[in-house]
Amino acid sequence: MSQTTLDDLAKLLLRLTLGILILLHGWAKVKNGIGGIEAMLAVRGLPAILAWGAYIGEVLAPLLLIAGIYSRMAAALIAVNMIVAVALAHTGHFGQFTSTGGWRLELQAMFLFTAVALTLLGAGRFSLGGRNGRWN
Repeated sequence: MSQTTLDDLAKLLLRLTLGILILLHGWAKVKNGIGGIEAMLAVRGLPAILAWGAYIGEVLAPLLLIAGIYSRMAAALIAVNMIVAVALAHTGHFGQFTSTGGWRLELQAMFLFTAVALTLLGAGRFSLGGRNGRWN
């Protein structure tokens, strides 16, 4: 297999992994609503309507990423979504570790930096958008 094919397979693997895992969070919000996010926003004096952004960052963006359409933009939206999630729900966890030695924010960090990597890398050829295009 050529290095280009391996690179494209790696991009596909990253896209599918991040997209599916974030979509599971989004599906939970589709089923159960966004009341918890609205409450966190209200406590900080922010408008509750911003909570609807969770559907963009956790449903629409992962679907685009999985399909490989506007992948860079979708990954960037997921990265922004993760920054907002950390700011709203995890600000007190930065210096905390679990009893097994893991960082309390390791999952959020993995999601964030995988999204940043995909924003930089693009979709690869194994995508509906293909290699071409500014946003793929």
